[in-house]
Amino acid sequence: MTEGLQGPAPDERPHPDGRRTKQGTRIDPEVEAEQDTRTAVVSALVEHEPGVLAKVSGLFSRRQFNIESLTVGPTTVEGNARITLVVEETDDGIDQVKKQVEKLRPVIQVGELDDDAVCAELVVLKVRGDEPDKVHAITQMYEGQTLDAGPRTITVQITGDQQKIDDAVDAFRQFGIIEIARTGQTALARGDTPTTPGEEPGHEKAAEKTRKDDTRTGTYDD
Repeated sequence: MTEGLQGPAPDERPHPDGRRTKQGTRIDPEVEAEQDTRTAVVSALVEHEPGVLAKVSGLFSRRQFNIESLTVGPTTVEGNARITLVVEETDDGIDQVKKQVEKLRPVIQVGELDDDAVCAELVVLKVRGDEPDKVHAITQMYEGQTLDAGPRTITVQITGDQQKIDDAVDAFRQFGIIEIARTGQTALARGDTPTTPGEEPGHEKAAEKTRKDDTRTGTYDD
């Protein structure tokens, strides 16, 4: 009767930390943690069909991407919509966001916007109305608009880039913010630069979309 191999039992052997890539390469968690994250604005041109937003948001939920905001609205082409995603990830993570979104069946084109893109969002704030003159002054300072004013509350609207919105919200805190709603950023490329690859400068064109893989069904590959 032969004896087994010498050495510790399987449950006594050291097990390295970290996870593996799709190719089986183990990633050192300390090395992975050293990667810096950044905020990226990704624009996706999609077919405006029922469930498209659920597919995109479901992708982020499944993949656990760090999404900051998601907005959607119609374009100049009937039947199409533009989704603007703001994500905070490593460079590898942002690349994965673009690749995975592009695999979804309703998606026509996907692209990341440059840092000089025109970005804007809207915030609606309801504050206490004890100091209406001061509230009005802050609203004017941020080029906002008063939507509703009563004896107890004042509701205002501010539009602008993220920094302006953040500053305005901080300024209104002194009055006591009762409720707040923010749309999240929406964006277009500056000048004649297409917002998503494949668009003609100055004209959104999606009717002749070329799909390299028409077998896409809205599922996600690992």
